[in-house]
Amino acid sequence: MVRARSSVVFALCAVAVLAGCPPREVVRPDNDHLQVGGGEPPSHPAFEPKQNAEADEALANAIAVQDSGDRQKAIEAYLAVRKAYPETTAGQEALYRAGVLYFEQKDYANARKALNELVFENPLHPNANDARLKAGLSALELGAYRDAYQTLHSLAQRVEGPQKEEALRAAERAAAEGALFNEALDIALQRVERAQSPEAKDAALDEVTRLIEEQVPFIEVARRQAELSPTHPAWPILTFKLARIYYHLRDWTRLQETLEAFLQAEPNHPFAPQAREMLERSQRRAAVKPKTIGIILPMSGRYKLYGEAVMKGVKLALEGSDIEIVVKDSQGDVMLAGKAVEELVFDDGAIAILGPLLQDDARRAALVAGELGVPILTMTRSEGITDLGQWVFRNMLTNSAQAEALARYTTEVLGFKRFAILYPKIPYGEELMNEFWDEVEKKGGQIRGAESYFHDQTTFTTEAKSLVGRLYPLDRADYQEGLREINASGMNDFRRRKAREALLARLDPIVDFDAIFIPDDWRRVGLVAPALAVEDIITNACDPHDLERIRKTTGKRNLRTVTLLGTNQWSSPKDPNTGNYKIIDRGQKFVTCSIYVDGFFVDSQRPGTKKFVKAWRETYKGGSDPGLLEAIGYDSAAILRSVVEKSAPTTRADFREALANVKDFEGATGKTSFNDRREATKQLFLLNIDRHGIQELDPTKKIPSGS
Repeated sequence: MVRARSSVVFALCAVAVLAGCPPREVVRPDNDHLQVGGGEPPSHPAFEPKQNAEADEALANAIAVQDSGDRQKAIEAYLAVRKAYPETTAGQEALYRAGVLYFEQKDYANARKALNELVFENPLHPNANDARLKAGLSALELGAYRDAYQTLHSLAQRVEGPQKEEALRAAERAAAEGALFNEALDIALQRVERAQSPEAKDAALDEVTRLIEEQVPFIEVARRQAELSPTHPAWPILTFKLARIYYHLRDWTRLQETLEAFLQAEPNHPFAPQAREMLERSQRRAAVKPKTIGIILPMSGRYKLYGEAVMKGVKLALEGSDIEIVVKDSQGDVMLAGKAVEELVFDDGAIAILGPLLQDDARRAALVAGELGVPILTMTRSEGITDLGQWVFRNMLTNSAQAEALARYTTEVLGFKRFAILYPKIPYGEELMNEFWDEVEKKGGQIRGAESYFHDQTTFTTEAKSLVGRLYPLDRADYQEGLREINASGMNDFRRRKAREALLARLDPIVDFDAIFIPDDWRRVGLVAPALAVEDIITNACDPHDLERIRKTTGKRNLRTVTLLGTNQWSSPKDPNTGNYKIIDRGQKFVTCSIYVDGFFVDSQRPGTKKFVKAWRETYKGGSDPGLLEAIGYDSAAILRSVVEKSAPTTRADFREALANVKDFEGATGKTSFNDRREATKQLFLLNIDRHGIQELDPTKKIPSGS
């Protein structure tokens, strides 16, 4: 947008010039409206000042006032002379002296006004250059940086000595403050060239360094570096900065050319050791150790337990192999994750990287891995991580995969068409609510109701009533009809009130959904399920005989079974005393018949899972059983091991190609393949809570009757 707009403005200006448009008219300012900044001052007086004896006497009196030490009265006296004798030499001298006094008192607005007026009227005044300098410095102090730059830079071209140096320094500051970074660099380079002492040269070079480090854009650094001779004192500074820019841009060819030129011209420069190290490091980028795998995990800090869980699985998978692993602790720090990738590539020669685990760490590491051209297998839930580039792979259970698996099984196998959603108001719950809603609609189903609750809520009566239409009974036609009958019955107030209460109590729930999706953890589900039962939402009668028994007990023939659906957050540990899963102990009968999905199930009968669990229990005797993180760590490391041992890649590109072609790898989490987006695809574990515990379901078959 800015570039296009600038082009239009340029074109309009060009047309105006070709059409013979007159230059912009400059109106002579009076004492109250002064011309400030805005280009070159006139080269001749606006009028010819004349000497006048009365004016000279008045000026002498004003000077006497200043000599007495009263500066404010002196300013007033000078301005009085200026007003009484405006076109005299004394009047102009008085204006100059008033401006200088304003400047010395740091009244920069009035100083700028008076001194600019003087220069406009008489650019040949004996003190015109001093007036320009002080006017420019005043503009600088007032924040009028561009006007200050124009005034001071123009002045520096016509004066010499200390005044030139002061004007250049101030112009440089004005350019920097006004975002005229290229102009500021020009002035700093001029100061380097004009420096008369080592101290002055060092100060100027320090300013060049500051500007290119903090303000001057890359394109200008490259342009100035190309313009300067290698013998220029600032050339090494610009060249080394350019090399560091190429390093961060991962432009390895230009980086090598720039560093080699630098070292050839300045082998003994203070930057030379860093330049040699950078050159050597960039050359090591292509040096690969085919059997070295880098690991990036949070091995300390608040996420230490997660990192340790994954690492246990990794070590188990690599047991007995000759693969060398280099572990980098990300500490849950984004910048450390990116740095770890660089170290693994440049210093350790890793052919591939496993990790990170956390969302932000994984994104940063993936970006750097893409820049450096190293395959990285992340273990983050973050959606879209593989969109960051062809070098990025992911093996982790995602929210979208869980939503898709649940929606597919319930609609295509169980035949459900209508759903409700009860979700916590946190990012996890909201994301899964949206993912599930989309998947249901893709498969031709409907969402009949959605209720949210606070993540730390412990009672769910309101949400349950709202789902079945009991929270606002006046919105229901059957309740309105009952009220009309009561009101027309002729009962007294007491009986009418009792009748209304009875009507509300026997109001049937509107259960127009087959299942309720609850994307929350198992502890919360244990509180939600009983609240649903209070509102006659029957969740534990998956056997037709059980449902019929409940109908007879309650006398409500319209009751129907609703299946609760959940995510892997429903997975709970076993109670060491009872051996039961804690979700069952907490939710009791109200979670029976529920279905949830996970990326790993320790009691699964899948061959790869059984093999993993057996090896785990033998290796980590007396410890707790593995969970999803341990299983994902195991499978991810095992996949990388299989690539190293079966494909024997010698380059990172070959490793990436072999990893992309992994199909049906049998592991703890099922058979894993990578799709064309480098996402791990696998059959998730569909789990059913029944009266015997938790059973894995066949994703192609209905729940066995009587479970």
